[in-house]
Amino acid sequence: MSATLPTLRVADLARETERARIDAFVDAAGGTPFHRTGWLLAGAAGCGQKAHCLVAERSGDLVGLLPLSEIRSPLFGAAMVSTGFGVDGGVLGEGVDLLAEAAWTLARDRGIESVELRGGPVPDGWTPDADSYLGFVRPIAADDEAELKAIPRKQRAEVRKALANELTVQTGADTAMLAEHYRVYAESVRNLGTPVFPARLFREAAARLDADVLTVCHRGRAVASVLSLYHGGTVYPYWGGGTQAARGLRANDLMYFALMRHARSRGCHRFDFGRSKVGTGAAAFKKNWGFEGRPLVYASRSIHGPRAINPLNPKYAAMIAIWKRMPVWAARIAGPVIARGLG
Repeated sequence: MSATLPTLRVADLARETERARIDAFVDAAGGTPFHRTGWLLAGAAGCGQKAHCLVAERSGDLVGLLPLSEIRSPLFGAAMVSTGFGVDGGVLGEGVDLLAEAAWTLARDRGIESVELRGGPVPDGWTPDADSYLGFVRPIAADDEAELKAIPRKQRAEVRKALANELTVQTGADTAMLAEHYRVYAESVRNLGTPVFPARLFREAAARLDADVLTVCHRGRAVASVLSLYHGGTVYPYWGGGTQAARGLRANDLMYFALMRHARSRGCHRFDFGRSKVGTGAAAFKKNWGFEGRPLVYASRSIHGPRAINPLNPKYAAMIAIWKRMPVWAARIAGPVIARGLG
């Protein structure tokens, strides 16, 4: 005899007890930081998007969930995303098809014609995509010397040079470090032709999740910085980058090696280098560090096709070229207006 189907409802994220119950389930079910209520609410508060969380229950016990960010953008359209501003966050636990159908119904009720699931099982009848992104994860070594040996020879030489440079490392999550991180990160993504997220998103994520900032300085000036998340023994270097000076100083090389050391001291045993588009320089960079890419499976359902927000799309080439030439101060003003709708 089959088990009774779970019942579904929309969680009340305003209730502390509800949030605690959901987060406890995420931990027990092996979820990611992008399943946590703190991530949903950080995106909502930081980018002005609405947060929803569908939960599946049986006999009063939580058995499945699907966190959802309602993303609306005049440039990129609207979508219900699991999870917005994250690289994971699909259905966790039981009731995959039921939760997916409920997400589709919620989206249509809200006038949205597209739902995107980042990770988790692919619901029946949804369109899978295993060709666009790679994820990069490997264990953290037992000590610095073992960590160096785990890095392929060419990149290991760059790290050793970085360690010999006149660079210092700071960690923390106070207001000053978050502000310095944002300055560095905003310049870094401007150089890539990408709009920067609102500074409030970073502050909200740091306040609501287990997170901190690691910054590399040269003669007292921050040149590379990364905001990392910690969850289930894994460190996620999530928002990181460097200034124009960072490359010559090899500050980014020191930054990631120092983060491995810092995460080890915090009891982490895995380093999640995040996702990268297949065939990009970012994917090659992570492979050079000894990370093997594995396909990330996403799923979508839409009426007119998924949103077109791929930066590799040729139609964005001119926009990216213009953005790279924009003064950093202007990019910091205009960027958040655009980026909060990317999701």
